[in-house]
Amino acid sequence: MNFRYFCSALALSVTLFTACNTKKSEDKKAADAKIRVKEDDKADSLLIAYDPAKGDKWIADFVQNLHKKYGFNGNMLVAKDGKILYEKAIGWADYLHRDSLKISSEFELASITKTFTGTAIMQLVEAGKLSLNDNVKKFFPNFPYDGITVKLLLTHRSGMMNYVYFIDDIWRKEKRNMKKGVSNQEVMNVIAERKPNRYVKPDDRFHYNNSNFMVLGAIIEKVTGQRFSQYMMEHIFKPAGMKNTHVYSTTEYEKIPVDVVGHDRNSFRYSVAQNFLDGPVGDKGIYSTVHDLVLYDKYLKNGRLLSKKSTDSSYVGRNKPVNGHFNYGYGWRMFDGEKMDKVVYHTGWWHGFRHIYVRDLDKNIIVIFLGNLTNGSLMHLDDLYKHLGMPIIRKGAYHGNGSLPGSDED
Repeated sequence: MNFRYFCSALALSVTLFTACNTKKSEDKKAADAKIRVKEDDKADSLLIAYDPAKGDKWIADFVQNLHKKYGFNGNMLVAKDGKILYEKAIGWADYLHRDSLKISSEFELASITKTFTGTAIMQLVEAGKLSLNDNVKKFFPNFPYDGITVKLLLTHRSGMMNYVYFIDDIWRKEKRNMKKGVSNQEVMNVIAERKPNRYVKPDDRFHYNNSNFMVLGAIIEKVTGQRFSQYMMEHIFKPAGMKNTHVYSTTEYEKIPVDVVGHDRNSFRYSVAQNFLDGPVGDKGIYSTVHDLVLYDKYLKNGRLLSKKSTDSSYVGRNKPVNGHFNYGYGWRMFDGEKMDKVVYHTGWWHGFRHIYVRDLDKNIIVIFLGNLTNGSLMHLDDLYKHLGMPIIRKGAYHGNGSLPGSDED
């Protein structure tokens, strides 16, 4: 046999052998992935399974009273140690059309979206695609403010003005299209052009406002080259099995495809239509269900979305505590203190929606209220927290030294 021919045949055989092994390896990985998805789906189904006959009677009575006495309208869920104690869809999804809420109804999460944006930023930090100390000007050179970093945005210490009011004022004065959604990039362009005055200098104090997380949403899009909606679907919603969670922006949808309408001013007479301010995302814009928020909790805890180091870092208060216990980390509000449960949570309030999403990390309890009628009903949850043996997640319930009225520390 010709030596050159022999070498060529041998090389071809090795190549084919390697290709076959590679193909087998890829096929095995794909098969293993399908098995994991099936196993996850089964486990997730068990996690969100609920038997109304076994629901917590005390919580049922509490929710009914919250509805009748204080006007709560929405979906709620309480779970402990991986078991749903009680869930309820109560009231109207759209009062004008008399559509009732379903437990599977998707709500605009308002500022609960900030927890997802914070998670995405920490994922990109883990991937080495950005740093907490990166300046916004690294991504947007025409950004008009100096000294604002990713970390300051995450902790609401940038000192920026609230873009919502600034943009709303411009659009109204200049009679721009109030229905067509404005994108994060367009808002960034307007800020660069108009250079609105800051509230305070960077890192001076905690000043909660939507601009911080709108800018983080723009950074996510810039760094990944994806729309915010694409990144969230691929890196958070799908990995966490959140099949009924989406980013809906009026830049991508002429009409948001959900059945739940926000009702404002404490009256069903005022249903809120989406407009240009429902375009920017990151500070808001994620729609989800009570069941998917249970899954979000699960996959944050088991390390699939973030490492323990990153989640622990996100749950550290980065500001001066309010009333001894309340603080803000990387996209999460928190309750913390000596001999007290570690609780992370976020509230939401936007265009007729008002919510609270609470995760007691020590007692493994989740409390979710998603409301589509803005009133003060969620200020009346103290007895529920007491029933569950949790801290009361309401700043006004505590004195400046962190003690409850009537406690030994009074």
